[in-house]
Amino acid sequence: MKKATRIVFTVTNDLNYDQRMIRICTTLAAAGYDVTLVGFLRKDSKPLIDRPYKQKRLPIIAEQGKLMYADFWLKLFFFLLFHPVDIICCIDLDTILPVYVASIIRRKKRVHDAHELFVELKEVISRPSISKMWNAIANFAIPRFPNGYTVGKGIVTELKIRYGVDYALVRNITVLKPVTIPEKKKKYILYQGAVNVGRRFEELIPAMQYVDAPLIICGGGNFFEETKALIQQYGLEHKITLKGYIPPEELKQYTINAWAGITLFEETSLSNRLSLANRFFDYMHNGVPQLCIRYEEYEQVNVEYEVASLIDNPTPERIAEALNKLLQDEAYHLRLQNNCLKAREKYCWQEEAKTLLNFYNKLAEA
Repeated sequence: MKKATRIVFTVTNDLNYDQRMIRICTTLAAAGYDVTLVGFLRKDSKPLIDRPYKQKRLPIIAEQGKLMYADFWLKLFFFLLFHPVDIICCIDLDTILPVYVASIIRRKKRVHDAHELFVELKEVISRPSISKMWNAIANFAIPRFPNGYTVGKGIVTELKIRYGVDYALVRNITVLKPVTIPEKKKKYILYQGAVNVGRRFEELIPAMQYVDAPLIICGGGNFFEETKALIQQYGLEHKITLKGYIPPEELKQYTINAWAGITLFEETSLSNRLSLANRFFDYMHNGVPQLCIRYEEYEQVNVEYEVASLIDNPTPERIAEALNKLLQDEAYHLRLQNNCLKAREKYCWQEEAKTLLNFYNKLAEA
């Protein structure tokens, strides 16, 4: 019997909540690969949720900054040096250096999964010394990862222009499952995903003063405390609920019962401009119309299937106006909801998984 190809994926986040990695690892494990997902063990990490693949958390001595990376990279390098593996995949630039060095020493195949255009994230480009460091890492490492894939056509093009790599496209799309739209007696708006810089909370929070429904925010990130402060500043504690990170199974219930979703990014980051966020498809797959920024990737989908209210220059007033239309114009809302149910048949993980499996099957046989 042929031995299963062993793949190790390396991330710098909580293994319980990364829905893209859960999908990727589950798909490959179901196809017969021996999969291990490696990430952080934080002080507040909750017990691992059982998955159909192996999971490993490495303890870190710092929660953020250069010390966190130095500590985690060293521990990850030694883990990769001795763990049984055939293919090592780094997720973004966060783990690319230890993966590169370990793969060279052990003569193993390596893969780069670019969830975003990392060097163009706002939290990177807004800090010159940090930007210089990550650009140096990218310029060195990415050309040495000829095998890879990313989440959007725009990022595929940008990676080829900048680093000369020709990556596959594996979009971050939800698994297609049967869905029944529940009766929604209490209308609420949902934001799900990272509560990070560049997600326009500075406009969304004050907009909620003029919106006729509550907002639930499910997620955490580097702008969480600032978001909490904005809620207090505008006296909206009664109207906006911060849930923090919640497991995907619980998030599903918040999503399916939402009246409208939020997908907003700032234009100051090229990574945001080229984004195609998982939440966009999560809303779609649950029949939830959404307010979405008018960027190229989203507009292409919306031209084919109108599933969202697209917005330019999202000031608090424009956000409030667009959300109130979704809340009050039920014929408009129903049209978008029905379009979501049609679009999800085409835009689903089952289609993206074909590309993913083809990529790893070819690499394993090479």
